[in-house]
Amino acid sequence: MITEEDRQLWDQVRRTATPLRPEPPPEPAPAVPAEPPARAAAAQKPPAAAPKPVAKPKPVAPPPPGGFDRKTMARLSRGAVAIDARIDLHGMTQDAAHRRLLGFLEAARGEGAKIVLVITGKGAPDAVDGGRGVLRRAVPEWFRSPPFRLLVSGYENAGRRHGGDGALYVRLRRKRVSGGSAE
Repeated sequence: MITEEDRQLWDQVRRTATPLRPEPPPEPAPAVPAEPPARAAAAQKPPAAAPKPVAKPKPVAPPPPGGFDRKTMARLSRGAVAIDARIDLHGMTQDAAHRRLLGFLEAARGEGAKIVLVITGKGAPDAVDGGRGVLRRAVPEWFRSPPFRLLVSGYENAGRRHGGDGALYVRLRRKRVSGGSAE
């Protein structure tokens, strides 16, 4: 409880102290015409709730290029999941690599392969493209083209033990038969 002596002391301090931030002047109360109480209650509507701000949806990251979940990627990187086939495109021209890769993927899928390793190489450090190999850039673009889309369901950069950024794990689509079911 505040005693009268404390209140007087506080008033004395308030008169001599300089505020850090000036207090805003009190707003005058709006003049309200006198209305009968019953009429005032009827006219008074409940305050409208302020509309809740609509949260902007967070931008959704584009889907990863692959069809591999984190667990499968970890198992592939460790060597716990078998790679059914592999192809090395080092030293090939883009045209030769394109033809060879398409033929390889068709053959691997025909043999029932599910996951293959495509080695593109990382590119020379002094290369014109900044050390990012031509095939390393081109192969993911090829996978988006119609002939490859029929074969490839996803891809990811390979783990370090399989070539890292210079290789790709590729998941092949299952082969369909005329009845519409997988072989």
